Amino acid sequence: MTLEFTHALTSARRPVIMEVKRQDADGNDLLGGRSVAETVARYERAGAPCVSVVTGHWFGGTEDLLAEVAGLTDLPLLRKDFITSRSQLVRTRELGASAVLLTARLLPAGVLARLAGHALELGLTPFVEIADEAEAAMVAPGPHCVVAVNNKDIATRERFPGDLGRSTDLLPAVLRTGARHAVSAGGITDPRRAALLLDAGFTGLLIGTGLLGTPSLTQWCARLDEARG
Repeated sequence: MTLEFTHALTSARRPVIMEVKRQDADGNDLLGGRSVAETVARYERAGAPCVSVVTGHWFGGTEDLLAEVAGLTDLPLLRKDFITSRSQLVRTRELGASAVLLTARLLPAGVLARLAGHALELGLTPFVEIADEAEAAMVAPGPHCVVAVNNKDIATRERFPGDLGRSTDLLPAVLRTGARHAVSAGGITDPRRAALLLDAGFTGLLIGTGLLGTPSLTQWCARLDEARG
């Protein structure tokens, strides 16, 4: 169902989409010696409402990774990759995802709108990523779409630390689109900063490297809860 992903996120006590990503853009391992199954189980124990799965080859991802995660959990899954065609959307649904990343920087406005519409027809939540006001202006989200601010730069393959100020600056532009679900994505490592983003008005957060690298996910989540009061 199209509502599956957004309902899970918005109804969660801790609305953090936790990400499975094999490696960074330089090829460094991010799973820390854990298997995919161990990583997914760790997220489930931490109460993740949704899981993001990076299938893009920049980060060592494959379609098989998404299928593997889908076989390990009943949580709604977001596929993160550079999606540019309807056939990729069909394949995304076949692999077990509930939502799909659409990157505004890579798609003309008309193509973005068509792909978002196709995604909804297939029962996928469009997870539209923007990085500036011009890209936000391209978005015409329906009530079940997510608009996400990417705090990192895809032009550099997200090699450098994220700018969380980008999320804060762009939230008004995201809300002007009429989006009901705004997410801050990338570069979030500090639970206190994460709490500030949620308090500012973001529906949820997407965190990958920051959670994969933390020694204790339980403690990280506890600090987030404490910071939110």
